[in-house]
Amino acid sequence: MDLSVLRERINDIDDQMVRLFVERMQVAAEIAGTKAEKNLPVLDLRREQAVLQKVMENAGEEFEIYAHKLYQTLFDVSKSYQSGILARETDLSREIKANLENPKFEFPRKAVVACQGVEGSFASRACDRIFGMPSKMFFSNFESVFQAVESGLCKYGVLPIENSSAGSVTEVYDLMAKHKFYIVKSLKLHINHALLAKPGVKLEDVHEIISHSQALQQCSNFLKSHPGIKVTIFENTATAAKYVAESDRTDIAALSSTDCAKLYGLHVLMDGMQNNENNYTRFICITKEMELFAGSNKISLMLSVDHRPGSLHELIGKFACRGINLCKLESRPIPGKDFEFRFYFDLDGSVFSPEMITVLKDIEQAAESLSFLGCYSEA
Repeated sequence: MDLSVLRERINDIDDQMVRLFVERMQVAAEIAGTKAEKNLPVLDLRREQAVLQKVMENAGEEFEIYAHKLYQTLFDVSKSYQSGILARETDLSREIKANLENPKFEFPRKAVVACQGVEGSFASRACDRIFGMPSKMFFSNFESVFQAVESGLCKYGVLPIENSSAGSVTEVYDLMAKHKFYIVKSLKLHINHALLAKPGVKLEDVHEIISHSQALQQCSNFLKSHPGIKVTIFENTATAAKYVAESDRTDIAALSSTDCAKLYGLHVLMDGMQNNENNYTRFICITKEMELFAGSNKISLMLSVDHRPGSLHELIGKFACRGINLCKLESRPIPGKDFEFRFYFDLDGSVFSPEMITVLKDIEQAAESLSFLGCYSEA
């Protein structure tokens, strides 16, 4: 048969399917209204499973798996549409809308900012890039940065959250669940590692290399090629450089930055130590209260779902149905629970869009718990 004739038949079938789809969605809207009157949930799992079983039987053995997939997608779309109709105002949506009434248009250039480490650290560089003229307070660990912001000691805090080579900074993700905060900005900073030692020290003199665990991972190729050199984890790359500068030892070196070499009077034994030249660390800037800046285009969420098959798939489907790009999904174990996880989502989108607020209301009602971590822009 002629291809154009077959395509014309497909077009006719598609026209009929679209008309029936619209009719089905209109009926779904009426069902949503009835459910609202009777205070019933959107999801009726028994009804859904019964319909899927009938559809598969009607489709026959050859097409049952495809019919199941088609109708599963149709159910996801229908539930998403109904949820939008039924979505009620929540504490989160009210807080977001209150902030949208007075949005901020310019990110501050001056502020008291908490950073982990010492002067010369990559967090310190990220802080300078984000603010321009910050007053920095340095702390020995990541949790102290959260606490400084939470207590009001510092207005903002800057923390590393992931690296393009070594992956997520899991300690920061775990601390997110313990503290109340909002992300107001993020930054991708190019990371170049150098091997620093006291002036006059040569590579063959070095018996120990110290640095932060992330830096050591990012330079693992070099370390594996020198198995005789002891590797010691330090709390920060800049702290490691400072330790080498203040130590009497001449057999120790630090993986740090060339800025730290200048700052602490050290010699660069080797530069560009990282496995991958395209090595970036993403930093987030946090604060205690929600702040929404014009131009924000990324959203971060922390949530948990019911511990049952398909619960995460159903939640992700709510984003997919509305064409929202999920650009990161991170899972971390929930302490005290066997193989149950907390999930972190990064989305492309903005709460300045009413549609996004509707999605968040839907997610809040569907998730076991939800924390809105912020809407912000990334430099």
